[in-house]
Amino acid sequence: MAKHRKVYRFRMKPTTAQGHALNRMAGARRFIWNWALRRWKDHYAVTGKSIPLAQLSSELTALIKKQPETAWLKDADSQASQQVLKDLHRAFTNFFEKRARSPKFKSRKRDKARFRIPQRVKIKDGGVFVPKIGDVRIFQSQDVTEETKSATFQRGADGTWYVSLVVELEMPDIPIPMPDPAKTVGIDVGLIDYATFSDTTLPVPAPKFFRKGQRKLRKAQRTVSRRQKGSKRKAKAARKAAIVHQKFADQRWDFQHKLSTKIVGQYAAVCVEDLSLKGLARTKPAKSINDAAFGEFFRQLRYKCLWNHKHCIQIDRFFPSSRLCHVCGATNDRLTLSDREWDCDCTTHHQRDFLAACNIRDEGLRMLAAGQAGEPKRSGRQCRTRHAGQ
Repeated sequence: MAKHRKVYRFRMKPTTAQGHALNRMAGARRFIWNWALRRWKDHYAVTGKSIPLAQLSSELTALIKKQPETAWLKDADSQASQQVLKDLHRAFTNFFEKRARSPKFKSRKRDKARFRIPQRVKIKDGGVFVPKIGDVRIFQSQDVTEETKSATFQRGADGTWYVSLVVELEMPDIPIPMPDPAKTVGIDVGLIDYATFSDTTLPVPAPKFFRKGQRKLRKAQRTVSRRQKGSKRKAKAARKAAIVHQKFADQRWDFQHKLSTKIVGQYAAVCVEDLSLKGLARTKPAKSINDAAFGEFFRQLRYKCLWNHKHCIQIDRFFPSSRLCHVCGATNDRLTLSDREWDCDCTTHHQRDFLAACNIRDEGLRMLAAGQAGEPKRSGRQCRTRHAGQ
């Protein structure tokens, strides 16, 4: 049995008192982070070494229990307080191993209100039990049958609280059989048609949620810019602008989850192209690329195929899917980005996106037969490229 992590994310419905308690827990996390970071920097300046995690933990315990001016930290859960030190230790480890930047102090105005509790958080009867706070109602869209490993609470820019539960999912470690080619689909993504399929399925038009709502967002942001800095009216206007942003994100995630679930349920294997998303985000249509969020769509396809014991194959990003004639095998090097249709020398007429989807499917089946359907090989510069329930 192989173990995999799964995340459930639910929107919370705290009362006014519970909302204040969640804010205090987030404030305690920010205070402990800044205190521990200052303590680490002072210790490093004197000794030239990192302060041990055990020593930092004991000093935090003394700070909470013996210092009257920090007695308010007792209102926060003890495990949540200790988790902050572990997060800081991991941040420094990533920094020294050159995987991330140096940890920074958290600002009260700019830092997201959040905290994490590794244990004792449970879901029951449409509510989540939070230590030191009690049962908080949630919008529970599905049951959580697995044991909770950790829980992260986070407040969005619009003031809404969410809980993300990490569980371990045991799956049988059995080989996935070779799929039927008739039930294998190639998908070509784009900005006009979001997904073009290699079979008779009609293309899915790009929803363009951000583009369609940009006028409303622009109006809300102009209101924010006119308000006086630091005023309550500016904070209120900023929350309204954040609600508009959150609506775009919710629409996009709902669209992607429904589409990816439909695809995985309909086909035995899914073949997609490995795109340089970080590079595409620097091009002229960067706003449309970010609005489409292809990386999130591919991520959903991968883990849903994994859960359903199906193949998800990513072909190499340099494979000429749009320029390769699948009849004679010739490559059209004269094809430009504006050419949506083209004729091959063998008199075959091609629709660009449909041809790309067919070639992606054929290349995915070839890779699967050759045992190369793992991580795609990337020549040249490499690029690094939400939730299960809401």
